[in-house]
Amino acid sequence: MPLCHIPVPKCIIGVPPKINHKYYQSGDVIIAGITSQSYMFSNPLNFESHPSSELLDDLIFLTQTYQHILAFAFAVKKINEDPQMLNNISLGFNIYNAYFTGSLTYLASLELLSTWAKFIPNYKCDSQSTNMATIGGPDSQACVFMATILSIYKIPQLGYGSSPVISDPSQQAFFQCMFPNINQQYTGMIQLLLLFTWTWIGVIFIQDHNGLRFVQKELPKFSQSGICFEFIERLPTLYFKTGIDEMVESWVKMYQKIIGSRASVVLLHGEIHTTIFLRAFPRIAQLENIPMKTSKVWMMTAEMEFTSVPFQRSWDLDILHGALAFATHSQELVGFQNFIQRRNPNVETRDGFIKDFWKQAFDCSFPTSSEESNAWNCCTGEENPEDLPRSVFDMNITPHSYAVYNAVYSVAHALQRMTSVKLKHRIISRKEQKKLLNQHLWQFHYHLQKVSFNNSVGELISFDQNGRLETGFDIINWIASPNLSLYRVKVGKFDLRAPKDQMFSLYVDAIKWPERFNQVQPRSLCNEFCQKGYSKTKREGESFCCYDCLPCPRGKVSNQMDMDSCYQCPEDHYASKTQDQCIPKEISFLSFHEPLGITLAIVALLFSFITALILAVFIQHKDTAIVKANNQGLSYALLASLLLSFLCPLLFIGRPQRATCLLRQTAFGIIFSVAVSCVVAKTLTVVLAFMATRPGSQMRSWVGRRLALFIVLSGSFIQTTLCTVWLVNSAPFPDLDMGSLPTEIVLECNEGSTAMFYVVLGFIGLLAMISFTVAFLGRNLPDSFNEAKFITLSMLLFCSVWISFVPAYQSTKGKYTVAVEIFSILASSAGLLTLIFSPKLYIILIRPELNNRQQLMRKPPMK
Repeated sequence: MPLCHIPVPKCIIGVPPKINHKYYQSGDVIIAGITSQSYMFSNPLNFESHPSSELLDDLIFLTQTYQHILAFAFAVKKINEDPQMLNNISLGFNIYNAYFTGSLTYLASLELLSTWAKFIPNYKCDSQSTNMATIGGPDSQACVFMATILSIYKIPQLGYGSSPVISDPSQQAFFQCMFPNINQQYTGMIQLLLLFTWTWIGVIFIQDHNGLRFVQKELPKFSQSGICFEFIERLPTLYFKTGIDEMVESWVKMYQKIIGSRASVVLLHGEIHTTIFLRAFPRIAQLENIPMKTSKVWMMTAEMEFTSVPFQRSWDLDILHGALAFATHSQELVGFQNFIQRRNPNVETRDGFIKDFWKQAFDCSFPTSSEESNAWNCCTGEENPEDLPRSVFDMNITPHSYAVYNAVYSVAHALQRMTSVKLKHRIISRKEQKKLLNQHLWQFHYHLQKVSFNNSVGELISFDQNGRLETGFDIINWIASPNLSLYRVKVGKFDLRAPKDQMFSLYVDAIKWPERFNQVQPRSLCNEFCQKGYSKTKREGESFCCYDCLPCPRGKVSNQMDMDSCYQCPEDHYASKTQDQCIPKEISFLSFHEPLGITLAIVALLFSFITALILAVFIQHKDTAIVKANNQGLSYALLASLLLSFLCPLLFIGRPQRATCLLRQTAFGIIFSVAVSCVVAKTLTVVLAFMATRPGSQMRSWVGRRLALFIVLSGSFIQTTLCTVWLVNSAPFPDLDMGSLPTEIVLECNEGSTAMFYVVLGFIGLLAMISFTVAFLGRNLPDSFNEAKFITLSMLLFCSVWISFVPAYQSTKGKYTVAVEIFSILASSAGLLTLIFSPKLYIILIRPELNNRQQLMRKPPMK
């Protein structure tokens, strides 16, 4: 059925069909290919003036992209040789060269709709073969231009090499991409940058739909992940004949921008031909006398592949060494290299590309006359592509070629799927079969969308609901060698469809970095990381990746490099001197195993032993005058309470337990109350006894054991009542004090109620003040009866110790607080023991002749 009356862009009309290189192979079913293999020197957009016939001679052929055509032909060959693939149907193809220009892509698309070998746009009258689908690429613009024409006729299209932005839904419906979800690639790039902590990078992009979409929609995601950009620059336009001066000028500015940057990593978002731009950098530096100061780690998108133009053949590849590139996952195809080696330009007459490839790859020419046949650089056709440097032609299959191969097989499997449904159980002739295929051609796209198969290397090929290939990305390290070869080494992979622990993998040790970094992983930061013990602080007016480092405040730490802020250590830890780690605090308490604890325990036991000896002496000499004269019962009670007072500090030493916490303060309070009450009773007894000896005194009735017993029992009862109230309402308990000392956790007895502690202590102080006051008033009694003088001194010492105890107790921390209280108990008890009982011991043991009633009744001499 003729296709007529479709308007055609004016620039296409009049262009001779011969301008397109072609490679064709006849068959029952045709797959069309639209690919770009060459650049034109002159501007190909002005077609109103007819191009000259010499136009084909003014071409720059990209030898690296010729592999895409060979992958196409290889796939068709393998399909036709497989008897189980397409039953009784031969597969053919037409491949057109679009020259990386929109106008010739339109032209090639229209030729697919025209009569074979007769370019009459929109009119096709022959039906010798059926055009099932079109495969286009490798740049995104070719896919977009191709879809503009072919989608009108509902011809399925598969794009390879790039991921075009097709906004028209009617065009998108018939387009499928041999490229994974583009967002997956950007997610992988972010993870790769963060893995190496490259947070300060440069970005260069091509100003097309893909590039603008990347800058507007994807780069903000990089920023959200903590990556900053020193510069974001548009890639200068690439010219080959006109506009050379402008091109060089823009490239010089771009080069100066790059070498002047601090970023060691530059993300390059480009197309397949972008490496031509990169290889020009060293030459620009030479031409403009700009020193090649630094090298960068280039991070490239999967749309890019290594390409170069002929005049770059002898240029070194150092600038590409160490680059990291994402690439659509690929594997080597069995038999593909042998297929390439068997190519011969003298045999492949239907390949319109092979001679151009041969001439530029081997730097030779095909003679057109007998005179030219004697030239030294004539092409013989026997040259071997395997001898070419990899920078000219790579025998290993590239990701783009692998995508072409899978695209051809996708069409074949979709055709197989459709024919198995439509022709099942039917035996028809070849002619009728072709007719039936034409009738159901409109259904072919449905089967192409649903295709799913394992290719020749066992990988699953299928498309998602958006028509994109379901596969992952390889991470490639480009390695340049001195023989002008460029090797692509797989060092990792990224696939969002894989399990989480297998989604991203990278063999860092296998990566070769640019020579400048001496095989040490590069750093790409606005400034150096903040060391441990420091935190980041933002610089005003600069990107968030640029910051200063400040030491952590006292008590806070940062235990990792480049932390945003310092953090407080837990209560049971403290900050190290360098503030880079939290150290567990040691448990601290006054122990029997440390010198201080041992010393205090020995002193307490020593005084206890001395007190016990004194008590024994007093009991042994209980019938002597001096023992009887000083209230024998009170002396025994005082010595017993002092003995217990000296033993009381042993409750304060050692790990606090619930029992010891309950006993230590209450026992101390009650025992000391008894002791001080005894002293009060002794003081009153002495004073009252002296007053009762005066003639006519009424004090005789107050002197006696009942008064002493009343005073001791009253003081003890009041203190016992206070301690009972304390234990009932707010009893002491073992506790951890984490805040008093910075490096220790103090295991202590929490007093429960501090007020009750000071009430108990205050009552003891009240008894001491009463005793001191009464003794002070009786200090001038006659010497024979004057025990009040010694009690005054002892109470003065006692009060001094406990008055100084309060500020000392408040100012000390940890186990030394307990030590202060023990010292106060021992000092005050020792003062009472020494000052009250040492004069009596002196008389009993050293001056026994004075220990009689006559000596004690003797009045002192008059002064």
